[in-house]
Amino acid sequence: MHGVSRDAPPAGQAGIGRAHGRAVYRVQALLDAAGPAPVGGDRSAHRAWPTAGFAAREAWQSATKDRLGAAVAAMVEPGSRVLLDAGTTTVHVAGHLAARAPLTVAVVSLQAAVRLADRPGIDLLVVGGRSRPGERSLVGPLTLRTLEALAFDLFVMSIGGVHAEHGWSEFSLDDAAVKQAGLAQSGRTLTVADATKLGVRAFSQVAPLDAVHSFVTDRAAADPATHPGGPRTLDALREAGVDTVLV
Repeated sequence: MHGVSRDAPPAGQAGIGRAHGRAVYRVQALLDAAGPAPVGGDRSAHRAWPTAGFAAREAWQSATKDRLGAAVAAMVEPGSRVLLDAGTTTVHVAGHLAARAPLTVAVVSLQAAVRLADRPGIDLLVVGGRSRPGERSLVGPLTLRTLEALAFDLFVMSIGGVHAEHGWSEFSLDDAAVKQAGLAQSGRTLTVADATKLGVRAFSQVAPLDAVHSFVTDRAAADPATHPGGPRTLDALREAGVDTVLV
């Protein structure tokens, strides 16, 4: 669901914190504490970023994430039973899913639940479990048992990192376990992530590349100047038979 980064900001945007408030200043402090970015300005190998919680990450690249969210929602067939993963990008997917109603949507994210609650045509199921502090993703034995009792047409999976050799990976063991359960219970899996996740290997492996059917990311992933690991990862995904969509 990526040393490593979650939603790391593009190089050269250190001053953007003033536009987004205290939470973004906290993120910049984390990045500064980690030291300079690698050669080329790419922060995808920064180790400080995964310690930042959902609220600190959600402002970064929000326009890109919303574009990704709209593209993913457009790929969802009305009438489907959908499992929607936790993450800052999948919250944007949630915001666009009402346009694809009727849908049955199970969520493992409290933020996504808020976006989908009381929306016409959306039959919302909030999967039980422990709310992970700072993330509000639902994890643990109760979450896994609930998912194992359900079957989905589509799993919309977020990811911490995707690597040509090491496949899909996550920072949290708990989140990785939820993703593995979602993969097992779904007919198809569509993964969505911004370009900073490509070429990144996170702590816990989720699955090999070919476990996923489709992958949606932004066009910046194909630019080796800004995302050195992007083109190689995209090639590996295509070789693994993953339908790769850049938006």
